[in-house]
Amino acid sequence: MAEIGKGVTAGKLAINVQKRLTRAQEKVLQKLGKADETRDVVFEEMVANFNKQMGEGTKLQKDLKAYLAAVKTMHDASRRLQDCLADMYEPEWFGKEEIDALAEDTDTLWLDYHQNLTDKSLTCMDTYLAQFPEIKARIAKRERKMVDFDSARHHFASLQKGKKKDEAKIAKPTALLEKAAPSWAQGLISAHQVAQTNLSYNQAEEELGRAQKIFEEMNVELQDELPSLWDSRVGVYVNTFQGMAGHQEKFHREMSKLSQNLNDIMTKLEEQRQLNEEANHSEAASSPAKAVQRPGPPPSRPPPRLTPSPDQRQQPADVYADEASAADDNTESAATTPQSAVTNGSDGELPPGFIYKVKAIHDYASTDGDELELKMGDILLVVAFDNPDEQDDGWLMGVKESHWMQHKDISVKGVFPENFTQKV
Repeated sequence: MAEIGKGVTAGKLAINVQKRLTRAQEKVLQKLGKADETRDVVFEEMVANFNKQMGEGTKLQKDLKAYLAAVKTMHDASRRLQDCLADMYEPEWFGKEEIDALAEDTDTLWLDYHQNLTDKSLTCMDTYLAQFPEIKARIAKRERKMVDFDSARHHFASLQKGKKKDEAKIAKPTALLEKAAPSWAQGLISAHQVAQTNLSYNQAEEELGRAQKIFEEMNVELQDELPSLWDSRVGVYVNTFQGMAGHQEKFHREMSKLSQNLNDIMTKLEEQRQLNEEANHSEAASSPAKAVQRPGPPPSRPPPRLTPSPDQRQQPADVYADEASAADDNTESAATTPQSAVTNGSDGELPPGFIYKVKAIHDYASTDGDELELKMGDILLVVAFDNPDEQDDGWLMGVKESHWMQHKDISVKGVFPENFTQKV
């Protein structure tokens, strides 16, 4: 209750107290069935829709805030995970700089996602729900004014009945005072009673008019606003969830790219580890006392085919002369060479132009019809090019040893990148 002296006079305070008492009395009479109540079924349906709409909107706002809190929690967990990976990733490992950049991009993506959801979806819901308290207060005020209108209506109706009774009494005065008074005084008393009755009747009629006007103005305003508010929920829900879905789609699309980049880095890191292990085993077997050198990661694509310089080429006649000479030497020494020294063929036969053996240390997928497909561990017999002019820098000609051992077919020979192999 307001305190007297702070903008509220004793007269206003008394009026407010009287209004509360009158409304309470009127509600009691209506519940007891002793007084009729103004009813508007259509408006009551509007109020029911309003309460439903406000409840659904409040729940949606609450759940949306919970979702945003979960997004923030996921962001914090993602940041800690990315920081952990960046901290433990050693500088010499493949993709160190990419890992650091990926951690920053992931953090930025989470920040943008959370901010967009807050600015678009949550702000939209907050604005939508901000109008409900004011309208709810007006609905409650309309309810009070309707009770005032009913009370004024009932009071005016009772005065109308009382006026008729008083008029009948005035016509036949029976009061002792009236009987004892002289005839001239009886006229004054009758006139006074009529004036008092008319004054109360007129005041009640004015009060009824004011109460009715206030109630009807508020009633008309709410009847215009409530249906519009009810229809607006569709647009609000569309904007909220459509914006949310758009931000989710963009976030997951960008996050998918970052996840694929991380997966590629991890794949190449594992390949680097395997190559390092194989290189270490190979060097340890060939020269145990030699310090182990860790090779770099395998190239992601073969080197370009460049035409070798003239001094690196060999004329066909020289190749054939060398092959003939090598064949003569092999023929002369074949009788004295022990079986254990013969290369792995069942009869020691080697493909024409054989130079040396190599082992594939990395898979290679051929991109042309004259290239060999390599699998890690394949043994290849390197042979000379039929035409040295066709040899590209960094490329060798050869045949897989397994195929040569079974078929003795040199026609399946092909080229392959030298840096995908090592001599054995």
